[in-house]
Amino acid sequence: QVQLVESGGALVQPGGSLRLSCAASGFSFRQYVMSWYRQAPGKERELVAAITSAGGSTNYADSVKGRFTISKDNAKNTVYLQMNSLKPEDTAVYYCNAYFKVVFTTTVYDYWGRGTQVTVSS
Repeated sequence: QVQLVESGGALVQPGGSLRLSCAASGFSFRQYVMSWYRQAPGKERELVAAITSAGGSTNYADSVKGRFTISKDNAKNTVYLQMNSLKPEDTAVYYCNAYFKVVFTTTVYDYWGRGTQVTVSS
């Protein structure tokens, strides 16, 4: 049974920090690209950050570059999102995603967590 369980969301003041965690189980975590997405009220879900299966490469939305850091611990089957210098516009539900495409096929495995709420407000 595949599970992605996010945690760490909270109410934080502007300029503050949070670390989100996503604990994965039920699939070969170390083979998957792991990502964090977010969705604010009335807006589409957007990619925040992604990290390759081996953790050697990362990608960030322009809006979070220099403030957020994604990392993964393959031994703990967990991916993290360190968020610093938080702004009110970072307020959203943050979702963990696991993605794997079988090479030379169209077969894709795409899993989502249920999300964790991050609210940045004074």
